[in-house]
Amino acid sequence: MKLGVMCSGNGTNFENIVRTCYQDEVVLMIHNIKDCGARKRACKLGIPCAHIKSKEEQQIVNEFKWANVDLIVLAGWMKILTPYFINSFPNKIINIHPSLLPKYKGLNVIEKALNSGDEFTGCTVHYVNEDLDSGEIICQGKVPIYRDDTVDTLTRRIQLKEYCILPGAIEHVKHKLQVGTN
Repeated sequence: MKLGVMCSGNGTNFENIVRTCYQDEVVLMIHNIKDCGARKRACKLGIPCAHIKSKEEQQIVNEFKWANVDLIVLAGWMKILTPYFINSFPNKIINIHPSLLPKYKGLNVIEKALNSGDEFTGCTVHYVNEDLDSGEIICQGKVPIYRDDTVDTLTRRIQLKEYCILPGAIEHVKHKLQVGTN
């Protein structure tokens, strides 16, 4: 399967995809922050990448279509996609989100979980639709919240859980796409 990845930050989930989804090929990574860590990781890993501003969605769509991607993974993409973008790749965009959806959608969700008094939080891989963090859930991973947790310590444990569940979610979607085409 040909994967396209969209990043805004450090790119640890992007690198995890490249290193663990070895039966698939990341053919293009698009980043919207010029010198983000994801760009540096792509260069180190030999993955084609492009810096395209979020508002230039038509160009992003064109690049992914040119690369003939089967699936787009939002791995730390910090902008909301428009209906035009989503409809350009129906049921072929997934996102990793650092909470157990449907709880804590949007931004600052780790702080919200930490301040909530909840005993656990986690992460969710879901299909992207037009409603923020509301698409069909593919899988989730639970992470305990400890009394002495800080945003940084909880963030790190959630990231480790993301690294575990994202490759399996990609494999699940690949199987679903293959079954749907037969």
